[in-house]
Amino acid sequence: MSDIRTYNVTGMTCAHCVSSVTEEVQEIPGVDDVDVVLDTGVLTVTSSQSLDDAAVRAAVEEAGYALT
Repeated sequence: MSDIRTYNVTGMTCAHCVSSVTEEVQEIPGVDDVDVVLDTGVLTVTSSQSLDDAAVRAAVEEAGYALT
């Protein structure tokens, strides 16, 4: 059973921003898929195990952005 969560990311302005967020979030153990939409700032994470919101927040912050 997959755990699918949606977040809002602020501060992204270009494709490089999307790539940075995607790369950091994909490093979280158990994450299967990451989808980031630049225009809306929506981050959707699909994980094969229970997803830790704090880990997602830390990954997004490591990329240089913030969750709202």
